[in-house]
Amino acid sequence: MGCGSCGTSKPGGCQSNGGCSTGGCNRLNVHDWLLNLPFSDPESNCKIVEVSFKQGSRKEYFRNATLQFFEKGDYVTLEGVSGFDVGEVSLTGELVRMQLKKNKLDENSPEIKKIIRRATERDIEAFHISKGREKDILARSRAAAMELKLQMKLSEVEIQADGKKATFFYTADDRVDFRELIKKYATDFKFKVEMRQIGIRQEAAKLGGIGSCGRELCCSTWLHDFKSVNTTAARYQNLSINQTKLSGQCGRLKCCLNFELDTYLDALQNFPDYADSLDTAMGTAHLIKKDIFKNLMWYILPNNSKHYPLTIQRVKEIKRLNGQGVKVDELQAVEVTSSKPKEVEPAFADVVGQISLRSLERNDKRRRDNNRDNRGDNRGPNNNRPNNNGPRPNNNGPRPDRGPNNNGPRPNNNGPRPNNRPRPNNNGPRPAQDAPKAPDQ
Repeated sequence: MGCGSCGTSKPGGCQSNGGCSTGGCNRLNVHDWLLNLPFSDPESNCKIVEVSFKQGSRKEYFRNATLQFFEKGDYVTLEGVSGFDVGEVSLTGELVRMQLKKNKLDENSPEIKKIIRRATERDIEAFHISKGREKDILARSRAAAMELKLQMKLSEVEIQADGKKATFFYTADDRVDFRELIKKYATDFKFKVEMRQIGIRQEAAKLGGIGSCGRELCCSTWLHDFKSVNTTAARYQNLSINQTKLSGQCGRLKCCLNFELDTYLDALQNFPDYADSLDTAMGTAHLIKKDIFKNLMWYILPNNSKHYPLTIQRVKEIKRLNGQGVKVDELQAVEVTSSKPKEVEPAFADVVGQISLRSLERNDKRRRDNNRDNRGDNRGPNNNRPNNNGPRPNNNGPRPDRGPNNNGPRPNNNGPRPNNRPRPNNNGPRPAQDAPKAPDQ
C-alpha cells in the first residue's frame, strides 16, 4: 500500500518529498512504457497531462499550456472553480492520447482546463490544510443528512486546494431532493457545494479493500470500466448459486465472474446440445452437471441416487440411437478416479539393539585420558609434584635392612618408637609414579 494507508505525509523509501514517482501510492496506476522511447517529431507530442486526485480515486486531463516538462509524481497547480486546485501528475506523453481516445475525449477541446504552474510550497501547504478538513466535514455532513431523513449515503468528500469548493460523492437507490441539504452545507461550511451521485461499484473502488482472494479489489487497482454481471455466468461455470459467496464487498455479483467466462464458453462448444435427457431401458436419465475439465456429463436415473458420468462421445451415440427410436440397455458410465496421487506413508525401521556402545565407551575413555594429560601439563611452578614423564628409577638394588640376597626376614617395626618422636613430615617430593598408559587404539 502507499502513503494513504501508512498515514505518513511522504512515501517511505522514494524520498521524493511527497510525490512518488513509481505511482505505487495511487489507485488505477498506469505504467508509461513509452517514457524512454525517442520520437522523431517532438512538436507532435501530446500536450495533455493526466492528473490524479485523492490517491488516484479520480483522474482528469489538463492542458500543458506552458510546455513545461512534468514527470510522474510531480505536484502541479491547476485551474479550479473560482480558484485553483493541486493534483499529482500520473501520466504524460503518448499514452495520454490513447487514454483520451478510450474515454472519447477530444485532445483539442476548449473545455479542457490548463495547468497554471508547478506547485509551490504555499500551494502545497494550502492543499494539506484543505485535505485535513475532509474527515471532520464528512462526519458533519452525514449527521446533517440524517437530520433531514434523506435516503442517501455519503461516501466521500473532496475539497479543492484553496478551500472554495467541495464535491460530495453519494450513493442512493432513488432520486434524492437535496436542495435543503445544499443550503445547510453552504451555510455551515462556507464553500460552494457540488453533489455527485456514483454507483455502488464506484463507491467500493473509492474506499478500497481486500477481496476474498486475499488481494486488493480489482476496481481499486486496475479495473476501469464495470460490465454487467449476472447469474448466467455462474451457471456456465457450474458454480453453486450462493449469494454470499458470489457477492463482493459492494453487495453486487463479483466482477471476476466474467474473467474466465469466455474460456468456459469455448470449452462448452464441444458438448452436445439438447442432451438434458437420455432414453434408456431403465428410464429417462436427466443431466445434472457438466464437468468441463474432464469432458464428462453426469446423469441420474429415476428412483436412483447414483450418478453416472458419461463421455461426450457416449452421449452423442445415445442421442443418435434415441433419434432412431432405440433405447439403450445401459449408460456405460466411465470410472472416475481421483487425479490427486495418494500420499505414501513413510516406513519406520526398528533400530533398537543395532547401535553398538563400544565406540561411545572408547571415545569416553580417550576423552578422560586427554583431560588427565592436560591437567598434568598445566601444573604451575608452585605445585610440589614433579614431572612424572621422566624415566623410572631402578629399584632392583639391595635394601639396607636385608641381606645381600634380600631373602631374610623383615624387621619388626611394631615396637615402641624411641623418645616418642613425632612422625617425619612427608610433604617432600614424592617418588616417581607410573607413567600414564597409552590410550587404546
